[in-house]
This record gives sequence, C-alpha cells and structure tokens, in this order.
Amino acid sequence: MAAFRDIEEVSQGLLSLLGVNRAEAQQRRLLGRHEQVVERLLETQEEAERRLRETLAAEKEVAQSLLDSKEQVRERGAELEQLEAELRKVGEEDAGLQTSLTQLTSELQELREMEADLERQEREVDEDATVTIPSAVYVAQLYHRISKIEWDYECESGMIKGIHHGPRVAQPIYLDSTQLSKQFVSDYLWSLVDTEW
Repeated sequence: MAAFRDIEEVSQGLLSLLGVNRAEAQQRRLLGRHEQVVERLLETQEEAERRLRETLAAEKEVAQSLLDSKEQVRERGAELEQLEAELRKVGEEDAGLQTSLTQLTSELQELREMEADLERQEREVDEDATVTIPSAVYVAQLYHRISKIEWDYECESGMIKGIHHGPRVAQPIYLDSTQLSKQFVSDYLWSLVDTEW
C-alpha cells in the first residue's frame, strides 16, 4: 500500500511539473491512465488478499476436518480392538460351552441307557411279582389262618410285634430280633400255634 502511495505522489509531482509544458494534456491523460492502472492494481490486491483469507480459512477448515477424521479413525481402531478382544473372549466361552454340551450330551445318553435298563428291570420285577405275589399272598393268608397272629407292620426296625389270638385269650407278641436268634424266634412263634386240629 505504501508503494502505491509513493507512486501517486510521484504522479502528482510529475503533473505539476508538466503543467507548464505543452504536453500537459497528454501527460494528464497518461497520468489518468496510470491512476486507473493503480486503482485496478489496488482492487486486484484487495481481491487477492480476500481470496488468500478465504483460502487460509478453507485450509484451516480442511486441516481441522483432517484432524477430526484422524481422531475418529483412532477411536474406531480402539473400538475395533475392543470388539476383537470381546470376540476372542466369546469364542473361548463358546468353546467351553461346546465342551460342556458334549459332556452333558454323553451324560444324558448314559442316563437314558440307565433309565431303559431300569425300565427293563422294573418290567422283569413286575413279571416276577405277578407270579410270586399271589403265591406269597396265599402263603401269608394260610400262615395267618394257621397261626392266628395279627402283625404290627409299623413297629420299629428289628422289633417283632403283633397279637396272637389264641383259643383262650389274645396274647401280645413283643420280640427283639437283634438280641434273639432266628431259630428262637421261629420256634417261639410256632409254639403259639395250636397243632390240635
């Protein structure tokens, strides 16, 4: 800007010097043109400064956008690493669950086989029971008619309790099988039976 002012002052000085001369009109015209050139130069300079400011602002905006993009890339990279770690952890858990599932499946198969075996045994017991229970019931009823003993099935384990309904009077039975021999118990019970038929 200062250079243009100097040019303008020089131009004004030239005008005043040439005013005396005949070429004053021509010089005025040249100086007028010179002033137009200077004005256009100043306008161009202002336009260039404005564009420079706009360019600097755009560069600043682009630089900020680039920095933001880099920050986003860094954050996405951290998120990706975290997701990969979680994926590895879930994969390990899945492998553990697969192992557990395999183990539980084999245990379930074993339990099914055991259940089938138990059902088979139960059927065999049921078949045996249908044959032996009627005969056992018959023997028990026959023994009851012969011995006339009414058993107490709710007594404590190891005790033999009941009531013998003899020919004269009912007699309670109370024996401790843990202290008496089986032979003694059998002989005693048969001794209660009236053998005179």
